[in-house]
Amino acid sequence: MSDLPKVRISGLFKIFGSNDKEMVKHVQGGMGKAELLDKHRHVLGLRDINVDMQAGEITVVMGLSGSGKSTLIRHLNRLIEPTAGQVMIDGEDALKLSETSLRKLRQEKMTMVFQKFALLPHRTVLQNAALPLEVQGVPADERNKEAQKWLARVGLDGFESHYPSQLSGGMQQRVGIARALTANTDIMLMDEAFSALDPLIRTDMQNLLLELQTELHKTIIFITHDLDEALKLADHLVILKDGAVVQQGEPQGILLKPSDPYIEDFVSDINRARVLRAKSVMKPLDKERKHNADIQISANLESLIAMSGGSTEYSFRVMDGDKAVGQMDMQDLVEALVPRVSGGGNETAAL
Repeated sequence: MSDLPKVRISGLFKIFGSNDKEMVKHVQGGMGKAELLDKHRHVLGLRDINVDMQAGEITVVMGLSGSGKSTLIRHLNRLIEPTAGQVMIDGEDALKLSETSLRKLRQEKMTMVFQKFALLPHRTVLQNAALPLEVQGVPADERNKEAQKWLARVGLDGFESHYPSQLSGGMQQRVGIARALTANTDIMLMDEAFSALDPLIRTDMQNLLLELQTELHKTIIFITHDLDEALKLADHLVILKDGAVVQQGEPQGILLKPSDPYIEDFVSDINRARVLRAKSVMKPLDKERKHNADIQISANLESLIAMSGGSTEYSFRVMDGDKAVGQMDMQDLVEALVPRVSGGGNETAAL
């Protein structure tokens, strides 16, 4: 079995303009986005991106508008061509694929779920969901059976004959997800897939995605500008600013140890009790010690505060299934809730 990541992005640059390849040397020399535009009238989209995306995980790429996150995801299926760098998929450089091989990659290895749903209005829900297999030439009975299966899985059983205009936004996005699953690709690209939805529907869609991922173990690259969404979904979180990676890693670790004032500001308003989990706060287990309660490593700190009843003396034994893997006191919990606040290298605590 290969140890290579499913997707490896190495030294990726994207500069928009007529002389983009010549501009790389300026960016490598330290020229920033504003200076490149001012002096050379070129726009810096991506600067030296290096990210590994592991098979079966959700990699979330997040940042504010203009950070380069949507530009990045469009390099994976070559909707955008890079100025320099590599995009390796299963060990093969996607940037060197012929037109035929690229078409095969888009049809058989990766699919995309769009922010605006991208459903064909003149086709039924079933026909939209079955579209990827239709493009591949799969017979109608076979592709409709597969599409029907996934429509039922995302909660749209009985809506096969409806048209997109007859569905709510959340239901339309479920069709988009069913279509991606019908394609049966290893990789799913999701570009701001839930940002057009109302908050409650958005939460339902996030939960649906996590439920499906538990079962299917797809390699998902998810783009968002919402940190709460990123922390909820990500196995690996990549944060961009002005086309460059500011920090990446396990999201709980980023929240506990932001490496840059920009990240510190980003995470300062997060409800840490709801996001942080026992596995990120626990300490090595003292087998001789007695604890008040056993908890699972996935338990969030908010639930542990409720469990303690407000007692500052409460302690927990942390379990991974039936195995004891660590321990945590209320003091550990309280310390984890104190955010780091940027201030010239000083850390300020404020609850």
